[in-house]
Amino acid sequence: MGLREYASKRRFGKTPEPKPGFRPGAPGPLFVVHKHAARSLHYDLRLELDGVLKSWAVPKGPSLDPSAKRLAVQVEDHPLAYGDFEGVIPEDQYGAGSVIVWDRGRYRHPSARNEDESERLLLEGLDKGSLKIVLEGEKLRGEFALVRTGRGGTSWLLLKKKDRYAAGDAILKENRSVLSGKTLEEIIEGKGSTTFRRKKLSQIRVREALESADLENAPAVPMPHGIRPMLASPVRTPFDDPDWLFEVKWDGYRAVAEIREEGVSLYSRNLLSLEKRYPPVVNALRTLGFEAVLDGEIVVVDDAGRPDFQKLQHYRDFRGGRLLYCVFDLLHFAGRDLTGLPLVRRKEILKQILPSGSPIRFSDHVWKEGILFYGAARKKGLEGIVAKHSRSAYEAGKRSRQWLKVKILLTQEAVIAGFTAPGGSRRGFGALVLGAYEGGELKHIGHVGTGFAAVDLKDIREKLDPLIREQCPFSPMPETRSAVTWVRPELACEVSLSGWTEDGVMRHPVFRGLREDKTAREATLETPARPRREDA
Repeated sequence: MGLREYASKRRFGKTPEPKPGFRPGAPGPLFVVHKHAARSLHYDLRLELDGVLKSWAVPKGPSLDPSAKRLAVQVEDHPLAYGDFEGVIPEDQYGAGSVIVWDRGRYRHPSARNEDESERLLLEGLDKGSLKIVLEGEKLRGEFALVRTGRGGTSWLLLKKKDRYAAGDAILKENRSVLSGKTLEEIIEGKGSTTFRRKKLSQIRVREALESADLENAPAVPMPHGIRPMLASPVRTPFDDPDWLFEVKWDGYRAVAEIREEGVSLYSRNLLSLEKRYPPVVNALRTLGFEAVLDGEIVVVDDAGRPDFQKLQHYRDFRGGRLLYCVFDLLHFAGRDLTGLPLVRRKEILKQILPSGSPIRFSDHVWKEGILFYGAARKKGLEGIVAKHSRSAYEAGKRSRQWLKVKILLTQEAVIAGFTAPGGSRRGFGALVLGAYEGGELKHIGHVGTGFAAVDLKDIREKLDPLIREQCPFSPMPETRSAVTWVRPELACEVSLSGWTEDGVMRHPVFRGLREDKTAREATLETPARPRREDA
């Protein structure tokens, strides 16, 4: 083909790609495999022959599996200097995207006794449409064949011969350049952030996740809608176990995100929409560039990375703190249901596809060292930790013993059953009278009069006024120190406490915020158990 077509497709004043010309000191005969994130992510096989790099685009990448037949489309010849090329081709140029040297080395014809004979046989094979080669690269080794599928056409097949180098497709998981040691993502990140580059980064992350993930056991099904998240069972003490992983128990709103081409749905564990309440999270989800269902927690964190539940309630009214969506599970991806895969596999894929520096954050974990992790979480002032069996499936809507939560800060979700009158200069109300459900019955658990911000007093009173009623929601009516205005038990909140009295009343409760992500019926008394032998 020569280099005329190569030159005609490029504007060398804008693209960093090399101009046609002689590459001195070439170790000859060279083969190169470029990994190229252009309109689609693909691999380019290039063979030094007749003074140029004969080139084929291989969409699915080369394989060491002799049973795999890889389509290889012959494209224009490239100059020898292209064998060293890595970088970012600008948005408005042919082949726009990032390029790395995925593999390279010497190659030869399997029957040749010297370089001259090798080139002659290779040229004959190229002309006939049956090209046999032995690759001596850092990743690809052994004998291959390129076979043209039509007379005079550009469609070929790349085949691996059965030899001692034959293996599976795992070679594609090796995603770093043999020249620079960088990934496609690192190459493009080093060039700054633009809309074009962000889209390319998303494309790269998704494709590389698909290359490294074994999704054969994940059924191809349409994306579901309205998933109730899997819940953890409470236990009293942390534990160590090599089969378990341990995560931070985030102090925020549990949220499921459905990302589709047509838009984003973000909702709570009881399917209440959170899209209007947290538009920055929704906007960040829209930029991810893939379709998926995520499970995580919406939080506001301070400069030390500690979540602040009260600031989350009114995040627009507080300065300082970052609104984040900390994602810890991936339920649907690339048109497949991942809930049946082991948790560790779901998290591996999730980590690959989420960007860095975004409000959408991967919630990482540690292995085995649950007791040490619990101690570190306590020192940092976190709410607690969550232990998850590494092989657990995702059981939507169920509270499972495959997931266990160990609280550091003692908290209780409660139902607001009434309020007392404010005293002194205080406005709104004095204290909230609280209850929680036990065995389907609303049980009085005390009252809370501290922990309220001024905005809480006003906001909560406005929500309580339409719920005022004469009848007490408790039976029998509890004893209270002051007159109570009773309300319909429809609002849920959360309090922290130091413990419980013998008659089931909270000690030293402090208000933490309304739980608008939950219904009042979900406010049940928690009784943490000790981990069973099979749990730990």
